[in-house]
Amino acid sequence: MAKSDPKEGTAEDSPSLLIDGRIKELSDWRGETLARVRTLIQQADPEVVEEWKWRGVPVWSHDGIICTGETYKNVVKMTFAKGASLEDPSGLFNSSMEGNTRRAIDFHEGDKIDEEALKALIRAAVALNTAARAARPARSQKKSKSA
Repeated sequence: MAKSDPKEGTAEDSPSLLIDGRIKELSDWRGETLARVRTLIQQADPEVVEEWKWRGVPVWSHDGIICTGETYKNVVKMTFAKGASLEDPSGLFNSSMEGNTRRAIDFHEGDKIDEEALKALIRAAVALNTAARAARPARSQKKSKSA
């Protein structure tokens, strides 16, 4: 039986199973860090939706993308889609600071995660998405023309 590439996935694979596969595939500090970040996201927002996008990137959403969890050789990068709009009183953002939209947190081997500050940042991202969704006007229903 051929081993499937977790970057590709199949129609039967749920995003959660694909993320499980990525964590297992890494089998080092990066997998442990991604698993811990995932747990903290789920604790901060029990209604979070896990997605698998862009050929192998774990994505967490609630009324829009909250953040992604990319893994590289020397870093696990947690990118917040609207990070530039979030207050970061604990100074967690340490990457992708130059743009007007995203902000990221790079976790390196041996870094300690400030779990409470990270959960607060996740909750703030959810609140921002929820507020933006509530502010959008409802789509009007098109009336069908009768013959």
